[in-house]
Amino acid sequence: MNYRLDVTLYNRFAGPGRTMKNTQEPSLRSGVRSVDPGKPAAGMLASDIREERCMSQAPSARSVALDLIGAVLRRKRPLDDAIEDTSAMHQLSGRDRAFARLLVATVLRRLGQIDALIAACLNTPLAPRAASVHDILRLGVAQLLFLRTPPHAAVATSVDLAQSHGFLSHKGLVNAVLRRLSVEGAARIEEQDAPRLNTPDWLWQSWRKTYGDATARAIATAHLKEAPLDLTLRDDVETWRARLEATLLPTGTLRRAAGGSLVTLPGYAEGAWWVQDAAAALPARLFGELSGRRVVDLCAAPGGKTAQLATAGARVIAIDRSARRLDRLVANFKRLGLPIEAVAADALTWRPPQPVDAVLLDAPCSTTGAIRRHPDVPHLKLPDDVARLSVVQGSLLQAAIDMLLPGGTLVYCTCSLEAEEGPQRIDALFGTGAPVTRRKIDPDEIGVQPEWVTSEGDLRTLPCHFAEYDGIDGFFCARLVKHGPPP
Repeated sequence: MNYRLDVTLYNRFAGPGRTMKNTQEPSLRSGVRSVDPGKPAAGMLASDIREERCMSQAPSARSVALDLIGAVLRRKRPLDDAIEDTSAMHQLSGRDRAFARLLVATVLRRLGQIDALIAACLNTPLAPRAASVHDILRLGVAQLLFLRTPPHAAVATSVDLAQSHGFLSHKGLVNAVLRRLSVEGAARIEEQDAPRLNTPDWLWQSWRKTYGDATARAIATAHLKEAPLDLTLRDDVETWRARLEATLLPTGTLRRAAGGSLVTLPGYAEGAWWVQDAAAALPARLFGELSGRRVVDLCAAPGGKTAQLATAGARVIAIDRSARRLDRLVANFKRLGLPIEAVAADALTWRPPQPVDAVLLDAPCSTTGAIRRHPDVPHLKLPDDVARLSVVQGSLLQAAIDMLLPGGTLVYCTCSLEAEEGPQRIDALFGTGAPVTRRKIDPDEIGVQPEWVTSEGDLRTLPCHFAEYDGIDGFFCARLVKHGPPP
């Protein structure tokens, strides 16, 4: 037997006409049963059959969300990639696409809490072959307790999902668990340690070691909220601030509440701005005067920093090993009307025709600083990924130095909170005798708070910074100058 649901609980929450006399009720003991989509399942009413066939003809936001959760949690696909490759997602209306993504993001952001709530309602865990039933429950709990969906809608649509996906023997379970949590869930949430429950052990211990208990908790708390929409402007910030009804941050970024369609915002068609987190907009500002200078942007996609460099007048070569990502970058630059040279190449082996004045290296990393925007990250990354990526980052740093003229500037950054991908990479680089010197960052040159700059002179932003403005991504950034006089 895969699980046992308390009879009294079932009778209390299953609804009128759906009582259980003992735990031998077939619908709760037979496990997952496959259904031939071409034949009615035994015991199904004609109305159920019509409903199931109708639902199978067109995807719903909830059914797409269910597939996406499985893609992330079991197939370990990044959420953005799964969304792009899921054809059903693109069949939805714009509003339903947004709702599907919100459902998935909420489940991923609150997964620890949600799973604890579900576990408290089951005497034994669901069998592995009922993993999709677990996901249906997760979607239901997310709607009930975190998205304020009316209980009848959250319960009914979750039961419908169980039916339409062939889990007929689990409909009663889904119904009973969600009805119970519709009554008890809010009180149970009050007793949970949300930051701790929603953070994998390895990340929690890493942050405690690096930043201390209080800051680790503040970081995890910041991850519970959806990130706002940050925009970088080409020029005329005050005019666009008013038109976009946005807040101007001290660092120069415009910020709006999350949600809505980007393409309908003022300035989108004109290429007046691009989406870029306030922290991600800081590294490109560390070069000083760029007009006419030759700059290589390594690992350039999605292109926010590239756009900053081009707007500043630099002659930019954007390098990315992913042709697919680079195509999106080029398409965006057509909208912005900015000139760049884009090259699909491996930054470890590619070299510019001649040494350049500056290199921006936004190195591939674990992305643990951007969990607010990418809630799938804690469920995809492991300590081994940090170790592996640290080796790549070290090699990319050496390659970037090779591309520079003497006296040229290298800005290294990662959107990671892990010390191995930030200060330890710079320390290791100096340990190799690399011909570079650190040029300390002055908080005033980029409008950041003094505590964001480390004692070594590097920039370190944390998701709990800018709390009065709803936070900021976690970034590490170091500025290095190659030995030798400039030409």
